Amino acid sequence: MASPTSHARLSASGAGKWINNPPSLWMEEGLPDTTSPYAQEGTDAHRLVELKLKLALGKIKKTYYTRQVNQLKKKSEFYGKSMEEYADQHTDAVLEDFNSMPEAISYLEQHVDFGKWAPGGFGTSDTILVNDQVLSIWDLKYGKGVKVRADHNVQMMLYALGAIDFLGMLYDFTTVRMTIDQPRLGNLDTFEISTRELLDWGDKVVKPAADAALNGEGPWDFEDPATWTFYKAAGFDKRLAEENLKIRKYKFKEANTLTDDELADILQVAPRIEKWLNAVKDYTTDQIMSHGKQVPGFKVVEGRSNRRITDPIRAAEELAEAGFKDVFKPKELQTLTNLQKLVGKDLDDILNGLIVKPTGKPTLVPDTDKRPALNSTAQAVADFSEEDE
Repeated sequence: MASPTSHARLSASGAGKWINNPPSLWMEEGLPDTTSPYAQEGTDAHRLVELKLKLALGKIKKTYYTRQVNQLKKKSEFYGKSMEEYADQHTDAVLEDFNSMPEAISYLEQHVDFGKWAPGGFGTSDTILVNDQVLSIWDLKYGKGVKVRADHNVQMMLYALGAIDFLGMLYDFTTVRMTIDQPRLGNLDTFEISTRELLDWGDKVVKPAADAALNGEGPWDFEDPATWTFYKAAGFDKRLAEENLKIRKYKFKEANTLTDDELADILQVAPRIEKWLNAVKDYTTDQIMSHGKQVPGFKVVEGRSNRRITDPIRAAEELAEAGFKDVFKPKELQTLTNLQKLVGKDLDDILNGLIVKPTGKPTLVPDTDKRPALNSTAQAVADFSEEDE
């Protein structure tokens, strides 16, 4: 779905957590959403697709389309030929579905409200196609992460409930079709369910789970990967820690005594444990750096980083003037390692000021590590206050 500008507490994107593990909603209360450049890339791709579909469906004129695309090109660092091609691919797939539905009507970037089942729940659906037979919902996922299945995908099912609430009185459709398209992964997956079944799911599954989540009740269940993959409280949730630490039942004194079933059991939970350990490290690092906490036996140091050239074009010119010609590999400057081999000890002098070593990312390590501890924000404030006295 397109990136929303505001978020429902019982969000569709987080439904895998609050439906399968209702108390997790309270654990995440007040925690900020994480952002990444990939989110903006997805937003730009969604905007391009929206414009292409509006043009193809006669909702905008060519001049408006061209003007809007030119604006997108100027402001987006992600726009390029590949985005155009993937957007065209998705647009063609949606149009093929639209043309297969007699007398269909389309709704693009449509606000949907599923608050009847999850109080306050709403969102924006990429594409909704509807006639008196079928409600068809499309979701473009532009990322290159893991493949997402459409089969009983709770996020899409919640948006479908919102679409039923919005369109159910106008059309007599009895089938709901949901399609996830991940063009960069070659994943086009469709799931169909009857309108009646979907409404039953909303009444029997969503409503009770939403009520439990809002009241901080219900079972703690981390079996479904959707409950922990993007769980913001993973770094300090004691229930999740207890679930992952069940693996201690295997003593590991002699690994070769583990049975095949035991090995399979361990490997099955390994992804969850790996992600949980990283979340614990990130949470601890933040507590030390941002809140001045002291965790016995650990400290935060500057992580390792690699030197890099700040201006490759100028660096190539400087190297050419110094008599070194073979400094390019196809289309880009050789790596620093290769340039060091080619030029030798004079490289730093030739590229004076063009080679930098970025500050390493704060890294949690045992306090036996020889690197000095980084000052936390709290400690820096305290030090500054002492200087003023």
